[in-house]
Parts: sequence; C-alpha cells; structure tokens
Amino acid sequence: MSACRKAYVLRKGRCSEVGRIYSITCVTADRAAVFSCLQTARALIAQLRALHDAGDVESLAWVVMPDHLHWLFQLRKGDLATIVCRMKARSSLAINRRNGACGRLWQKGYYDRALRREEDLRSAARYIIMNPVRAGLVQKVGDYPLWDAIWL
Repeated sequence: MSACRKAYVLRKGRCSEVGRIYSITCVTADRAAVFSCLQTARALIAQLRALHDAGDVESLAWVVMPDHLHWLFQLRKGDLATIVCRMKARSSLAINRRNGACGRLWQKGYYDRALRREEDLRSAARYIIMNPVRAGLVQKVGDYPLWDAIWL
C-alpha cells in the first residue's frame, strides 16, 4: 500500500468528494518548530500555491504555525488523501533540500473536516487565520506574516 493510501486508511469511514470544501491540519514530526524560520515556511507556502495553480485545489485560507499547518480549500480534482500526501511529500523534499537535511518533516496522517454547504466559509477562514493570535504569537493577525485568505 502506498504512503498516500496509508494516510487515507488512518481516517476510515471518510470519503473524499471533488467540489467539497475541507479544513485540514497537518503537524510536524515531534511537533518541531520547523516553520519558525520564515524561508522554510515560504517553501511550504510555495507547495500550497503549486497545488492551487495546478488546479488540484482552490485554496481559500491557510496559516502556517511554527509546528503545524491549517489549510482550508476546495478539492478540484483527485482525492483528499492524495492531495495531502502530495503536499507533504513535495514540501518535505523542498525543505529538506533547502536545509541540507533528510528525514521526516510531517507526522503521519492529518486531521480533516469536510465543511457542510451551509457553513459560513468566512467564519471558518477567520477561525483558521486567528490561530497565531490565540496561540499568543501576535496581538493581531495582521502582524503575522504566514497566512492568507481569498477574502482580502
């Protein structure tokens, strides 16, 4: 079984639908504060944008925290497990190359939540991008450099 399929098995009973909006959270291995380095965080952001530009997802909002990622997107093609696996694999490769490192960047699996059609997407995005404020990293979200939302 491929690594991408193993990630899906961790969430038995979940299915993935093209067109559905998902909120996912991925955590770094051992909760290492890998993304405290701005350039390392930007390497991850480049991979999020590459998936968006390729038409795999429509990114709605994201925030890169020191040891994890929150990402709200609409799945455009493929399946959720493959998209998350691709993001993790490509970001790991890019970041390890950049840092002259090797090894696992991400914890296995991820947390996902499919949003219902009637849910307020702006509220979900606002919750995601307010993470640095709730974590005490900044006083206001505008002071944190590692987030974006389509409603700007």
